[in-house]
Amino acid sequence: MASAFVPDLLAGKHAFVAGGTSGINLGIATRFGAAGARVSVLGRNADKAQAAAAALGAGAADAPALAVTADVRDPAALSAALAEAVGRHGPIDILVSGAAGNFPAPALGMSPGGFKAVVDIDLLGTFNTCRLAFEHLRRPGACVLNISAPQAYLPTALQAHVCAAKAGVDMLTKTLALEWGQHGVRVNALSPGPVDGTEGMARLAPNPTIKATLEKKLPVGRFAAVAEMAEVALFLCSPAAGYVTGSIIVADGGMSLVGMHVGM
Repeated sequence: MASAFVPDLLAGKHAFVAGGTSGINLGIATRFGAAGARVSVLGRNADKAQAAAAALGAGAADAPALAVTADVRDPAALSAALAEAVGRHGPIDILVSGAAGNFPAPALGMSPGGFKAVVDIDLLGTFNTCRLAFEHLRRPGACVLNISAPQAYLPTALQAHVCAAKAGVDMLTKTLALEWGQHGVRVNALSPGPVDGTEGMARLAPNPTIKATLEKKLPVGRFAAVAEMAEVALFLCSPAAGYVTGSIIVADGGMSLVGMHVGM
């Protein structure tokens, strides 16, 4: 898709993308690299992280993307990955925290362990990533972008764990923006609606019939493309959004206006 932004918008910047091995996060990492950033992608699986970094290539920054491996629930491993990225690409200018877990299940069919696993990845993982990365952020001038979801504000059947976790991510985002503004660090969140080609939507809309039903409910009549979410992320992490902080940017095709529920 055509972009409204200049090609070298992020030239000289280091973007660290947690969960950047697939889906929206990989799209964001790819877009940031094309905009001139030096990119580090963090994944839990080393092979997937290496494949993502290889796919990104050198980008406009002429600096090969770096793959680092850690589970965001493991502070020690995450700290080591951040240090490795900073050692290669320098202080972090842009932090994207997008690691997430999900599986559809009714609350009565969900074990405490299953609920905790998603909250630990989505919410605790976001806190760990932001908190441990803070010391490596270029201050002032750095920005943080957390990846949220419509489940934070739309009660969604089969998604009690994600609803709770992402609501926490939204309030964590606002609180960090409040506390870190004095350090010259902006903190925002992007809340994407249904996006084609992502693992999450493959689980929530596993066949064309369900997908078509959900698309008909959307005011825009379609799911988003990953590239569209990457453009929103690029804006939020660019100088154009220099006065934007503590905001949850909803890019959901109007889903929040009508609500969408997957049948139980």
